[in-house]
Amino acid sequence: MPFHADLHVHSKYSRATSRNLDLEHLAAWGARKGIGVLGTGDFTHPAWMAEIREKLVPAEPGLFRLRDDVARAVGDELGAAGAALPRFMLQVEISTIYKKGDTTRKVHHLLYAPDLDSAERIRAALGRIGNLTSDGRPILGLDSRDLLEITLAAGPDCYLVPAHIWTPWFSAMGSKSGFDSIDDCYADLAGEVFAVETGLSSDPPMNWRLSSLDRFTLVSNSDAHSPAKLGRESTVFDCDPDYFAMKRALETGAGVGGTVEFFAEQGKYHADGHRKCGVRLDPEETKARDGRCPVCRKPVTVGVLHRVHELADRTGLEPPADAPPFYSLIPLDEILSEIAGVGPKTKTVAGLYDRVVREIGPELDVLRTVPLEDIESADAPELAEAVRRMRAGRVRRESGYDGEYGRVRVFEEGEI
Repeated sequence: MPFHADLHVHSKYSRATSRNLDLEHLAAWGARKGIGVLGTGDFTHPAWMAEIREKLVPAEPGLFRLRDDVARAVGDELGAAGAALPRFMLQVEISTIYKKGDTTRKVHHLLYAPDLDSAERIRAALGRIGNLTSDGRPILGLDSRDLLEITLAAGPDCYLVPAHIWTPWFSAMGSKSGFDSIDDCYADLAGEVFAVETGLSSDPPMNWRLSSLDRFTLVSNSDAHSPAKLGRESTVFDCDPDYFAMKRALETGAGVGGTVEFFAEQGKYHADGHRKCGVRLDPEETKARDGRCPVCRKPVTVGVLHRVHELADRTGLEPPADAPPFYSLIPLDEILSEIAGVGPKTKTVAGLYDRVVREIGPELDVLRTVPLEDIESADAPELAEAVRRMRAGRVRRESGYDGEYGRVRVFEEGEI
């Protein structure tokens, strides 16, 4: 049976993250979202690894679950919404900053391990290179290729996925910090990379424009810095829920049922721009202005859409023959915020969210698969109409730029 996996997560030990990013809150929100497998995040951090060892126990091959007493406490608090708590996969994001070819490279990577011993070997090797205690997402002066080598040496089933490959500042192919291809980034070991994370500011059709990405499985994850952001992007697997079956699915493409995406315009680096001056530009405008802000004349941040245009060797958006589907969704709290006419972080929206999850089902099911008539019959006609339009792609889009999230809405002004 297909399930959602969100395999790029952080803990409370990463900088600029919520204090609630502990295993209990991750499990609780994973259940409310309808996620089957979650990354643990941050397994190189000693304090977080201690919590993993204390609160998680082995489940299906290569996966972990909450210890029984911890799971019962979480389930009791959630009630019916906690009927299916997610499994966990050992995962960490590593930031590498290094000089190569007279250029400073800044690249983020996702590392995965099937067991605690393999994770400890990665921790030991990286601990000899840099400080793992200061940040759950450590910054290391290490070539991307060498990080991949360390990952592979930790165990035969450990693997690396380049993170949010288009983000301007910290990625394998971004406009500010990366390379022009995955092969350039990982050199002679590039053949060991079989999947890439596309990030919030791009979607599969944008990535299909590069033939160099055809050999990789495209994956999506939330990169959540708070529990409520889990599942805003995810990967759908149609295989056994175990580490090794999921790895085989990523290696072969068989068993990957698609991805759940932001509308790409909602990502905070989709368009070009200069946030300080409130300037948003499309690629042609940026070129016409020689890459400079029309207000202050400083260089703008070149966004993902522009970078894809630069590297693309295809003009159309036709999918490869074997490409899995993708589903562009608006987070449920943002839909409810639009309906209620209040902010998404208000108590009003929190109450509406709880009611929807309790009476209709987990968020991803509501957004993707629950029949519209079932949503409407739960005394939620506005939500049913919003979901109908969203599923059809009938949305109003305002692109994000230079670190500012975009806005995607389903109703016209005053329509509610």
